[in-house]
Amino acid sequence: MALARAQNDPEALTRALDAKVFARIEPIQKQRIVEGLERRGEVVAVTGDGVNDAPALHAASIGVAMGRSGTDLARGAADLILVDDNFASIVAGVEEGRIAYANIRKVLQLLLSTGMAEIVLFVLALGTGLPLPLTAVQLLWLNLVTNGIQDVALAMEGGEPDTLRRPPRLPSAPILDRHLLAMTAGTGLYMGIAAFLAFHHALGLGYEVAQAQNITLLLLVLFENVHALNCRSERASLLSQPLRANSLLLVAIVAAQGLHIAAMHMPGLREVLGVAPVSLTTWVEVAIIALTLLGFTELWKAVRRRIEAKSAAP
Repeated sequence: MALARAQNDPEALTRALDAKVFARIEPIQKQRIVEGLERRGEVVAVTGDGVNDAPALHAASIGVAMGRSGTDLARGAADLILVDDNFASIVAGVEEGRIAYANIRKVLQLLLSTGMAEIVLFVLALGTGLPLPLTAVQLLWLNLVTNGIQDVALAMEGGEPDTLRRPPRLPSAPILDRHLLAMTAGTGLYMGIAAFLAFHHALGLGYEVAQAQNITLLLLVLFENVHALNCRSERASLLSQPLRANSLLLVAIVAAQGLHIAAMHMPGLREVLGVAPVSLTTWVEVAIIALTLLGFTELWKAVRRRIEAKSAAP
């Protein structure tokens, strides 16, 4: 009765929405309930199968219709159709959607941060009057070959254990939010500055430009492989994630590194790329520098988890 009186009174409708259950309501009243909840800032999902559900399905943030038992009008008004008429499929669909969205962010983080690292490297080298740290062919090799494998595998990452426990994001939230931009910028700067210092140090030790470029390219390839593991989660520590959960990524990292090692030893290709084998000592030094990125991102994630825990505390 309260809902019937509130149909033409938005304020009264808002008060009526505090009720937990509505029974024996008309199609237009269902629509008013949905619209009232949306005016309060709620994201509303509506399920239905009949003609009387069509107005509410159409007005909802997402309308879910039954595919088998639903009427044509209900299916036409809905955004999503359950072909098996199983409500549990809605939960599975929400989870898959969150996983896909998170994986897009992970791939963006990997690509943008490594791209930023290259820009920082070149800007610092040119700004200090040093030779180019990479040749054009080496840059193409880095972007198209050694970095073109991990991003595809990273997109196949499975969901994290707390995927459904996280609060939903706002529909207006950009995919590149401030958290992702900050971490992308931080890791990009870290890799770019580290690569520049390695290039500068190699030249200072008396290495020829080609030798210094070879070491810098190897360092960036290793950075990309380490960072592909870092990007598996924006919050969780890498140590808390089983590597077997995305075996394809491990294969991709091994393949990318293997391609670069093969290029360093393969006659013809190594001349084109301007690369050459390095000593075991150099390998160890470069690998240690690359692994410091893991410590940097672990510290970043720990600080973020601490801040989020404090903000969530009552």
